[in-house]
Amino acid sequence: MNFNKYLSLLTAFLLLSSCAYIKNLPDEQFYEFMNEHKVTYVNDSLKFHMINPLRCPLRVKIKSNPGDKELEEKIGVITLSELNDTIISIHYPDLLKSQTIRFISNRGDLNKEIRKNNVAYPFVNGKEYTIIQGYNGKFTHNSIKSKYAIDFDLKIGDTITSVDDGYVVGVIEDYIDYGLSKKWRENDKSNYITLYHPHSGLFTQYVHLDHKGSLVNLGDHIKKNQPIGLSGMTGFTTTPHLHFNVKIPDKENGFKSTEIEFENGIKGKDLKRNDVVN
Repeated sequence: MNFNKYLSLLTAFLLLSSCAYIKNLPDEQFYEFMNEHKVTYVNDSLKFHMINPLRCPLRVKIKSNPGDKELEEKIGVITLSELNDTIISIHYPDLLKSQTIRFISNRGDLNKEIRKNNVAYPFVNGKEYTIIQGYNGKFTHNSIKSKYAIDFDLKIGDTITSVDDGYVVGVIEDYIDYGLSKKWRENDKSNYITLYHPHSGLFTQYVHLDHKGSLVNLGDHIKKNQPIGLSGMTGFTTTPHLHFNVKIPDKENGFKSTEIEFENGIKGKDLKRNDVVN
């Protein structure tokens, strides 16, 4: 084979290989849970109906367009207890016909004390997995929401288990693909489960699940080590794996990632790339 023909074949192979990773970002946007809040305007009064369908506290605030800081500050942040709702009514004769109001919801109570306890690994007892990214990883563990996440090399279809007792407060399982482009990185298009652990105040997330890979439903009570999902390769990722993250409520960002220790005494901060755990 002459050199030019070899070079052409090599170039074609590399192009085909790279194209395998170029996948369009899906148009659909799925949500962990649906906001059921609504606002009504009658007789110069605004009524905000705020509903919490979750087994965890829910913080709710409003955003108006065009921006009305006075109105937003008058409502402030309302914290609803689990499965609870409230109605807030205010006299507001100056509402513009063009003005729209939306609700922003974040899980967790900022005033609840966080009492961390050691947790189990997020996979079946006796299984052995390798760490592919630990705390403060340069690839994706470099934001306030992800800096203490740990990536385990679970394969597609491997069983994910709960690290502690709790409730299911978020499920997405309808995405199919993955991608590596900037759009995939900036848009959250992965399947994942969020659990709330009321005894500690912690939230745990299990990310990159397989399509239809959830074994639980919103509101389910979960026991430690219970199978909750199947690992996959959805969202922004280069390889099948489980992205495990522990979060606590944060005023500015909704959630922030936090450090954790496992039941065997291993601290999350001590787990490094290529470490094997079981």
